[in-house]
Amino acid sequence: MNYRIKDIREDHDLRQKDMAEIMKTTQQHYSKIELGKADLDGQKIVLLAKHFQVSADYILGLVNEPKRLK
Repeated sequence: MNYRIKDIREDHDLRQKDMAEIMKTTQQHYSKIELGKADLDGQKIVLLAKHFQVSADYILGLVNEPKRLK
């Protein structure tokens, strides 16, 4: 999952600080998420899915195509 979140960030030309603001957390905590040293709770996954208009399954790594939300 952490690689997907990093991919989403890079695809949108965002910094870790930007993602931390979107997720309402600190840059330090976000960095740990990307490194796989901290987990995301369900609310943060839903928040990211809605913000980037992709499925939660894509964020979780269950599917390879970032299906757009309707």
